[in-house]
Amino acid sequence: MAIALTDTDLHNLLVQTHEQGEPVYQPTDLGYQLKMPQQIGQGGDCTLQLRRGLTIDIRNIQLQQALALTNHHKETFPIVAKFYLSGGSRVKTPHVPGIEADYEEIAGHNYLYHLPDLTETEEWRSDQPIQVVMISANVDYFQGLSTTDDALPSPLQHMMQDTRRFHKSLGKITPAMAQVLQQILGCPYQGSAQHLYLESKASELLALQIACLEADTPAPKPFKLNASDLERVQYAREIVHQRLCDPLSLTDLARQAGLNECTLKRGFRHLLQQAFVLSSYWISSQVLSASWV
Repeated sequence: MAIALTDTDLHNLLVQTHEQGEPVYQPTDLGYQLKMPQQIGQGGDCTLQLRRGLTIDIRNIQLQQALALTNHHKETFPIVAKFYLSGGSRVKTPHVPGIEADYEEIAGHNYLYHLPDLTETEEWRSDQPIQVVMISANVDYFQGLSTTDDALPSPLQHMMQDTRRFHKSLGKITPAMAQVLQQILGCPYQGSAQHLYLESKASELLALQIACLEADTPAPKPFKLNASDLERVQYAREIVHQRLCDPLSLTDLARQAGLNECTLKRGFRHLLQQAFVLSSYWISSQVLSASWV
């Protein structure tokens, strides 16, 4: 039978274990090590805190018996890249739109997720050791990577736009990922060199996962303007230039050009490649949203 704990229960157990003289918490140069109480199992977690909100968590545990841990995720939650080297878990997340109510994470596979503001129960078996590497990054870590959000995979676009939750299985750990994971586990450096080395390897794992996402994301269909719409977009551009000091609203501009707002915006992007005209227009009118670009 599995031991059932909440995250609060586990915290209280760690405090109690520490007060009884069993070493639980050990600070390190880059973070800390957390040892699992003996009644739960052997081993524990190593947390490495890097710059810009980047964190590496390395879990090595052999449970005494199965464990079911219920976690309450806060509204502020990082993007997590998870790599199961051994062991696995079953995750139950009932009544959460967009997330499977019951799924498994298995050895040799990797996952990417963003799961704020929910409660989940993760169940681990005790018949095999658990070794997991997790890379956590704040949402803003991914911002500024490109001049346009369109360059990011669609799950990250959705998350950045309105904090949608997602849990994405990216299949088996690739040879490139496996090599970087072993480099993290066997980091040969100390001090500042260790910090920079681990930071680069954590970023490399995120890059490899994003590459997998991009490979699975269908290429958008090219936007084409017919001759009539092209003339109307060019006419709208002339209106923008003529009325910089007294700009029309987006709705009025589209109506005067004889286009809907979506076609007008996409037409400007197609025609000009960059939204310099739109940016000037937005600043002068103070009514157009950042979604123009």
